[in-house]
Amino acid sequence: MPHRAPVTLNFVEHGTGTPVLALHGWTPDHRLMLGCLEPLFAGRTGYRRLYPDLPGMGASPAPAEIASSDDMLDAVQDFVDDVLGDTPFLLVGESYGGYLARALARSRPEQVRGLALICPTGTAVENAERRVPRQQVLRPHPELLASTDTRTAAEFADVAVVQTPEALRRFRDEILVGLDVADTTAMARIRQRWTLSTDPEDGPQFTRPTLILTGRQDHVTGYLDQFALLPHYPRATFTVLDVAGHNLQIEQPGLFDALVGEWLDRVAAEG
Repeated sequence: MPHRAPVTLNFVEHGTGTPVLALHGWTPDHRLMLGCLEPLFAGRTGYRRLYPDLPGMGASPAPAEIASSDDMLDAVQDFVDDVLGDTPFLLVGESYGGYLARALARSRPEQVRGLALICPTGTAVENAERRVPRQQVLRPHPELLASTDTRTAAEFADVAVVQTPEALRRFRDEILVGLDVADTTAMARIRQRWTLSTDPEDGPQFTRPTLILTGRQDHVTGYLDQFALLPHYPRATFTVLDVAGHNLQIEQPGLFDALVGEWLDRVAAEG
């Protein structure tokens, strides 16, 4: 029998039709992806959206056997086998979830009909090796931070390029809620073996419609290491959005909706 990861992923599902699998980043949970994608799909029928919690995050456990990114990927592979089987699907990944999504697309090139990456980890996996801009705040709001509890204000200020009440609300509702429930012990264990044993781009080009969204002020994953991915994705739209950091989907929601919507249109046009 094929190897299976010793964990079953918790997930939330909405809609019917073409499956869309959305993988969140490191430490938050499925609510990050649900928060940015569900408003978009409110005006689009015919999609079955699947939002799993990665192991150690949200309501998905991470037993001791989950000790590397390879194990994380195995858990996602099992999820696809159990929930989708051989059904073609669209794939969206954010940050670390984008790293896993690229690996999933590599292993299932005929099943993944389109790939969208939001502020993904690029060619450099380890933080110290990434080429990133200095941290900037382009829309500061000191009064907002001063009126917010200390912990929330600090977490928000650590990543926010745009400090508005709406950006703070979404950060609290879509991201901080995941940070609060993450299994930090399990994540520290997995973090020791964070690089996949097989590079996601080690193989044939991925030739289906692709979208790579990056933020010009993203000091977490940057944009230069993602530009280096382009030769492997000949059907990719690549964007660097100004006034956008690692929470690009919150800070540039209009452009986010337009670009993801255009990607969905390109995938649909392929048949």
